[in-house]
Amino acid sequence: MSTYDASPNDARYTVPGRYWHRLDDGRIQCDLCPRDCRLHAGQRGLCFVRAREGDAMVLTSYGRSSGFCIDPIEKKPLNHFLPGTPVLSFGTAGCNLACKFCQNWDISKSREIDRLADAASPERIAEVAQRLGCRSVAFTYNDPVIFLEYAVDVAAACRARGIKSVAVTAGYISAAARPEFYAAMDAANVDLKAFTEDFYHRLCGGHLQPVLDTLVYLKRETQVWFEITTLLIPGHNDGDAEVEALSHWVMEQLGPDVPLHFTAFHPDWKLTDVPHTPPATLTRARDIARRAGLHHVYTGNVHDRDGGSTWCSGCGTRLIGRDWYELDVWNLDARGHCRSCGTPCPGVFEARPGAWGARRQPVHIATA
Repeated sequence: MSTYDASPNDARYTVPGRYWHRLDDGRIQCDLCPRDCRLHAGQRGLCFVRAREGDAMVLTSYGRSSGFCIDPIEKKPLNHFLPGTPVLSFGTAGCNLACKFCQNWDISKSREIDRLADAASPERIAEVAQRLGCRSVAFTYNDPVIFLEYAVDVAAACRARGIKSVAVTAGYISAAARPEFYAAMDAANVDLKAFTEDFYHRLCGGHLQPVLDTLVYLKRETQVWFEITTLLIPGHNDGDAEVEALSHWVMEQLGPDVPLHFTAFHPDWKLTDVPHTPPATLTRARDIARRAGLHHVYTGNVHDRDGGSTWCSGCGTRLIGRDWYELDVWNLDARGHCRSCGTPCPGVFEARPGAWGARRQPVHIATA
């Protein structure tokens, strides 16, 4: 548990926070995530955006963003959720983990509220997403758990307009907060950073078990479509034994149809002395996971058409061909079943794929 002295809060973007309680010693404890930050007057939690104001917890980044962009949904990555469609993506600032390899560190590690350059109400975000033809809105770039109140309100405004909501998250959330947060979401990509407690402790400043608990909760207690991503870092979490243990856990606890993405690391933030992940490492990990019984295993951050495509678990037909983020094969019928053998493909599909492609389009909400 870490805390920071609070800078003055901007009242325009500060709202009451949920999930906290008072302690007998005069501090207040944040119960939103497993960090259990305990705050004296004038302190913020490790995430930086949740602070003590008077005798209560507040969120200090409601309605502010580090920027908006339309992405392909496959970039989240989600390969079985409305393939080919555009998603309006945004984040805020701060994070409740301290990953030394963070690849969005300029946003997630920001301690500067001024990084939040674009302001938007939940209704405005939903309106813009609908007008620009986005089928979903993604909370991404930093973890939406820490701005739960804002994310839940945006999701409600989107749902009222038929827009889906996507959480790109590390899954580091308390059992108390999980039901409200995930009830607002239609899909999630959960970052399972490794499969050892040592990795989470040394490189993330967190713990493994709460993330596993979140994944089991998603599978057993919700209707949220979710996929898993593991960034393979050479020498840290890419060994065959760890990949095999992770894959068998997913198979046994979540089943064969939860998609698993192995993605390539590039040196960043505080882990610049580690080399890029070789493509062969991703291919090997994919082979291990498939041997463990998982049906849909992907490679990411590398050009690998086979590893990026979706294959039928029944007959082996290429169901969705991907060349980076471009879809070039579609062998699903209107029900989401294989056209060759009729095996259903798990996921959320429409009769036709989207045609957004690989474009990345920045959006300024104030003028959109």
